[in-house]
Amino acid sequence: MDYITLIILIINIVLIGTMMFIERRKPEVIISWLVILTFVPILGFLFYIIFGSGLSVKTRRMLKRKILYEDTYESFVWEELLRLPELSDREAELASFNERASSSLPYFDNDVKIFTFGREKIEALKADLRNAKHSINMEYYIFDDEGVGKEVMKILCDKAREGIKVKLIFDSVGCIRAPRRFFKRLKKAGGEVAEFFPPLFGIRLINFKMNYRNHRKIAVIDGRIGYVGGINIRDDHMGLKKKLSPWRDTHLRIEGNAVYGLQNAFFNDWFFCKKRHISSSELVALGYFPKMEKCGNVVAQIVCSGPESKVHYIKDSYIKMISSAKERIILQTPYLVPDDIFMSALKQAVKSGVEVIIMLPKKPDKRFVYLATLSFARELVECGAKIYLYNGFLHSKLLIMDDVCVSIGTCNADNRSFALNFEINAFLYNKEFINKCYKLLEEDIIKSIQIDLTYFKQKPLTSKFGQTFFRMFAPLL
Repeated sequence: MDYITLIILIINIVLIGTMMFIERRKPEVIISWLVILTFVPILGFLFYIIFGSGLSVKTRRMLKRKILYEDTYESFVWEELLRLPELSDREAELASFNERASSSLPYFDNDVKIFTFGREKIEALKADLRNAKHSINMEYYIFDDEGVGKEVMKILCDKAREGIKVKLIFDSVGCIRAPRRFFKRLKKAGGEVAEFFPPLFGIRLINFKMNYRNHRKIAVIDGRIGYVGGINIRDDHMGLKKKLSPWRDTHLRIEGNAVYGLQNAFFNDWFFCKKRHISSSELVALGYFPKMEKCGNVVAQIVCSGPESKVHYIKDSYIKMISSAKERIILQTPYLVPDDIFMSALKQAVKSGVEVIIMLPKKPDKRFVYLATLSFARELVECGAKIYLYNGFLHSKLLIMDDVCVSIGTCNADNRSFALNFEINAFLYNKEFINKCYKLLEEDIIKSIQIDLTYFKQKPLTSKFGQTFFRMFAPLL
């Protein structure tokens, strides 16, 4: 038994050393894993192998190869667009930050429609899919083999049989419930399918990269119409599951130059999955980047982030928005489990006289994450922020700053989205569109309750203990 204990101790020391000196994890992440490895060493080791081990050198190298594609793409876009959008000083400050930090170009002349419920988004998407003339590129974290999933899959198969070029990326973990024969239907119809981080030997429960999920939701039709936001292709996102109903979300339909950014993000992931690469000029020749006509007056940036980079681009953009706010910040997120830097930015905004409003769901879908969320919410209430609980499940990922910018996409305000998941957000600049968002948020507040310290004091002892306990593991959630 002493030998077994010694072996476990050596293994755990090696794991901690790997996190410190090779992967260079943050101290709070190392401490969280140290607690797990100390108190449940054998189970903790298994958990680390499945959920904690970093991306391999080979995987990181392959992911970083995308940068070469992005460089050629950027040159193409500059030649295509020719001019910069006209922005106010405050808009230009944030746009310049995103451009310098994450090479996210500003795209002008966009028409943007916003959806707040799953069914309206899906009906619009289905109509655009049916009208596709050239190509359909889709990338979804969850694409389930149930009602709405079957509806969309049938359209994709029909279009592939018509000769339309159909490509689909699905995430291995997000689609773990969907049988793989469901996606093979599209391949048999003539489409192409890619699984992001597929499991070892095709056995779904043996996946050493399952901690790193492609959480993006992208659809691009004919290179001219794009969708991005929080709504997956699953029945509960349509509000069809009573336990999480009403389901409130936010999704965008974009026409205009910003579709280039969505198309670029899709092909970056497609080339990684397929382990091959073609140039931007070849994609242009194949019709994936058609010349755009002016569609509207919204300026947009498409910002991507993922674990292949030590820089968390979307989180940094969020913090820039929060620190730049002068009047109001509104954040909608299903999970509020941020790091100290993000929490500090929110607190400093409150102390600077900025109205900070955070909207969370009243109905949780992940109990332990919700308990950690309540712990952070209480800390912000004590600081002076306004916290609202939406009467249902709020899955929206939205951050709005004054009348300057609104960010909508797939990124939650938690460490998983900021550091572990592959995410994508649109940053939109247009006062008329932002005012439309404010009106939607006013309606949400009517359907919500504002909570104060009394709300937390009245929580049962089990909830208070859970909040404290699960907060310890916030860096891993």
